[in-house]
Amino acid sequence: MNAEPALLGLSPAEIAGLLADAPFPAYRAKQVAQWIYGKRADSFDAMSNLGRADRDWLAQRFRLGNLPPAEERVSTDGTRKYLFNVSEADEKPAYVECVYIPDGDRATLCVSSQSGCRMNCGFCATGSQGFNRSLTATQILNQFYSLPFADEISSFVFMGMGEPFDNTDEVLRALNRLTAADGFAFSPRRITVSTVGVIPGMKRFLDESECHLAVSLHSPFADERVQWIPAQKAYPIAEVLDVLRHYDFRHQRRLSFEYILFGGLNDSLRHAKALVNLLKVCAGCRVNLILYHPVPGKPFQRPKPEQAFLFRDYLSKNGLFATLRQSRGEDIEAACGLLSQQKKGLA
Repeated sequence: MNAEPALLGLSPAEIAGLLADAPFPAYRAKQVAQWIYGKRADSFDAMSNLGRADRDWLAQRFRLGNLPPAEERVSTDGTRKYLFNVSEADEKPAYVECVYIPDGDRATLCVSSQSGCRMNCGFCATGSQGFNRSLTATQILNQFYSLPFADEISSFVFMGMGEPFDNTDEVLRALNRLTAADGFAFSPRRITVSTVGVIPGMKRFLDESECHLAVSLHSPFADERVQWIPAQKAYPIAEVLDVLRHYDFRHQRRLSFEYILFGGLNDSLRHAKALVNLLKVCAGCRVNLILYHPVPGKPFQRPKPEQAFLFRDYLSKNGLFATLRQSRGEDIEAACGLLSQQKKGLA
């Protein structure tokens, strides 16, 4: 294990507490926090308004918590996938991925909250790996902090590897640092967290954060959904919706449902009609339709484009705000878990 505490992910007050016995003035702690959250310093040596002795003292006792990616892949469409090794010393390698998605003058970063995943969704490359570990807030934030394109990122989606609400404490800590005025100061409206519907963590998130929420749905029929999302057994979508209808999503915060279209399985008119009926209880919600990104060894197929458009148009004509998301980075296998799966020799 890394013995030195990491400062990335801590609030200025927490940093000040760690430095309470330091042999330098108390205001140095505020300067350290400003170097981390205001300037993304890559080392203590970069903190030029601290004396050499002060920087050496910090480096001997702490680490920033930044770690460069172990691998980068670049798509012809500009998408970039980064692989990070999050294993500790003397442990088997454990990997996580993040994906940088440029779009005109904006850029989205898709970040991970766990290495592997306990949810075991049947279509997902990450689920095939089993569960390795939950990430600390430091490791979550490092996926942003250490990237050369960090200054260009305008929004975040927690839709990478892992179930965020199976790691609620650390995800909420990371969200706090991303959005706090004394952190990276991103608007909560620029951040979306995705879940299969883990109700305890979802409720904490809704009560303690102002970020957007996305729920992975993929079928309006419970008996079908459970085949693809085993968490349906513990957290039925009907109970998830019952929780959500008590929150106000009609103003600043957005509620969306992620719906991967599997060709010939969940893209029929019957599914579209049932989806409209199911989501009537969530006024103002939207549906993000996603064309399935093929995963080696999985039996699912991408739907025909014309079928996907028909599905979207039916939802839109019947009161749901529906979008059809275009796949990005397919030539670098940008779907969650594919690169780490290869790294572990599972693909």
